[in-house]
Amino acid sequence: MPPRALVLRTAGTNCDRETVFALEQAGFTAERIHVNRLMEAPAQLERFQFLIIAGGFSYGDDVAAGKILANQMLHRLAEPLNQFVDAGKLVLGICNGFQVLIKSGLLPGGRVSAEEAHRDATLAWNDSARFEDRWIRMRADSHKCVFLPYAELIALPIAHGEGKFLTRDESVLNALRANDQIALRYVDADGRPGPYPVNPNGSQDDVAGLCDPTGRVLGLMPHPERFVDVTQHPEWTRGGIRRGDGTLFFQGAFLALK
Repeated sequence: MPPRALVLRTAGTNCDRETVFALEQAGFTAERIHVNRLMEAPAQLERFQFLIIAGGFSYGDDVAAGKILANQMLHRLAEPLNQFVDAGKLVLGICNGFQVLIKSGLLPGGRVSAEEAHRDATLAWNDSARFEDRWIRMRADSHKCVFLPYAELIALPIAHGEGKFLTRDESVLNALRANDQIALRYVDADGRPGPYPVNPNGSQDDVAGLCDPTGRVLGLMPHPERFVDVTQHPEWTRGGIRRGDGTLFFQGAFLALK
């Protein structure tokens, strides 16, 4: 029986159907569930092995990006979500979902916790002071992240206004480095970091994605669900596009659960 994936959605989520398609292409059985339905019956989580918090603008980002959904997770779903992670299951937060993971505490610490939430890291406004909507490149930089092969170069689209990764202080950043939690860094076509536009938002240490200490919870700003077929790349007609790089994330999750 294929592993089951839950794509969490709420008002403002707009990438949930694409995420379901990407999951199904990788071999998952996927289901979209509204956060209200999950809060009514949290035991539903037990049916799934993979939780994805999809991209979009949950609740219009009216308070702050991802903050309202993160508060619902903190106050209504903390225990079942922590049990989900403790069972060795997988969590992926994409763009707005990454913001939710940071603001609920699931990243960087790996626990939904009011004490941990938003304490050590945040995602702030882009240095460009504008919404960045274009293609970027990344390099997989963590040996422990189960979603990706180490050192893989990946092209994906971004679409965010608040994607600048910042830590509370240098000691937090050094700890993330030492613990191999920096899963993805922005790079150029040769795999080298650089200033804007290579780093599209000014993220500290060029961080594009972060995993928890187990490597089984991952958050990233770019959108893997938007590049699962070569025809989704703007240069596909010129040749040389050999795969949809976003498939790596979903195939990696599938293999990690086999």
